[in-house]
Amino acid sequence: MKNTLKIQRAIHSLTQEELANKVGVSRQTINSIEKGKYIPSTSLALKISLVFCQSVNELFQLEEND
Repeated sequence: MKNTLKIQRAIHSLTQEELANKVGVSRQTINSIEKGKYIPSTSLALKISLVFCQSVNELFQLEEND
């Protein structure tokens, strides 16, 4: 699954730690999501989308192998 979290964090001047605190997870979880090693739960994806005021579909895109 592709995502635009790193780009959105840069636009909003947020560190991984700051985003993690806003959505209630660890910095390592944000790092893993950004690297495509972890697919967030529906509730986590929704929380992240609220932080960036974007839809889940704008932040996360399925790839063919998903």
